[in-house]
Amino acid sequence: MKLFIILGAIHAFLAVALGAFGSHGLEGRVEAKYLDIWKTAVQYQMFHALGLLIVGFLIGQFSGSSILNWSGWLMFAGIILFSGSLFVLVLTGIGKLGAITPIGGLAFLAAWVLLIVAAVKNM
Repeated sequence: MKLFIILGAIHAFLAVALGAFGSHGLEGRVEAKYLDIWKTAVQYQMFHALGLLIVGFLIGQFSGSSILNWSGWLMFAGIILFSGSLFVLVLTGIGKLGAITPIGGLAFLAAWVLLIVAAVKNM
């Protein structure tokens, strides 16, 4: 429980900081399409930071739920793979990194499905 709340709070903080960096530090330094990619990465990071917080609180309510635990780890992995690959793509211009992004997206989808399953089983 505590770990996912901490990870969620850290990623929410990072999303705000990286969003500000994108708006102020990257503007005029990268093409507009890359700023849009940066914004997408920040948005998904924040959405899933909130998801991690939700998972952390639910684990506190339903301790011992391995499904919720898996959901949290998949959200965390999704943030690293999806948002992280997009951040690196924008900063380096290495287009092949885009191949990692869908793996993060699949991790996000699986995490939300597991959250649904946990809700059906426990509520």
